[in-house]
Amino acid sequence: MLENFLLILFIQVLFFAVASWFKTDKVTDLSYGLTFVLLAIFLYFNYEDNLYLVAMPIIWGIRLATYLFIRILRTKTDKRFDGIREKFLAFAKFWLLQAISIFVISLPFAVAAKQEIEMSLINYGALFLFALGLSIETIADYQKYQFKNKYPKQLITSGIWRFSRHPNYFGEMLVWWSIYLFALNSLSGWQHLAVIGPLYISALLLFVTGVPTLEKQYAAKYGEIWTAYKDKTNLLLPWWRLGGRPPRSS
Repeated sequence: MLENFLLILFIQVLFFAVASWFKTDKVTDLSYGLTFVLLAIFLYFNYEDNLYLVAMPIIWGIRLATYLFIRILRTKTDKRFDGIREKFLAFAKFWLLQAISIFVISLPFAVAAKQEIEMSLINYGALFLFALGLSIETIADYQKYQFKNKYPKQLITSGIWRFSRHPNYFGEMLVWWSIYLFALNSLSGWQHLAVIGPLYISALLLFVTGVPTLEKQYAAKYGEIWTAYKDKTNLLLPWWRLGGRPPRSS
């Protein structure tokens, strides 16, 4: 596992050097998805003989990295790093925390990389859940991107966002729980600690950097429109709730 962390750290240091030297946000999120891809490729060629296990993080990582790179090319900067990207140590701290997060989240497929996986109904079910989660996340990101291009100051309440306030986060969590489920029957003993991976990303999105941050921003920005939307729309699971369609922003 040490070699996995060192590889992740090395990749993050390279991207940090570019971001810090050019004072740019264009490679920050790009590095996140691509690090999973490179780690999965490394594990496949060194240990893994189950293509499904490494294909899932590779597909997910390429999709996410591409989307985030296209988005940052449009927005130019990421407000999260205002006042930080110019401070070397503060900026370096973010990249170190990102490296640690990638290491923890990748545990299910990294731990299972050296284990033999016999395909069963659980594995095929995990592949279905992965496809479902990836589809939900992709649709949510695409719909929001298109909506914000047309109505940059409005709150999206249409498409899949009609049924969930954070469908992209739901899809993200489903992806990582499905990867863990796929690896589950190959784990034994201490290896079951790999469950920390999906638990970590779920807790991060639900309680730390995801939902709380966005909901606070939306409440301040959209006021009563957000309140009405929040009262009638599920937090995560894209599904109907009583009360009818949420109001459109104006």
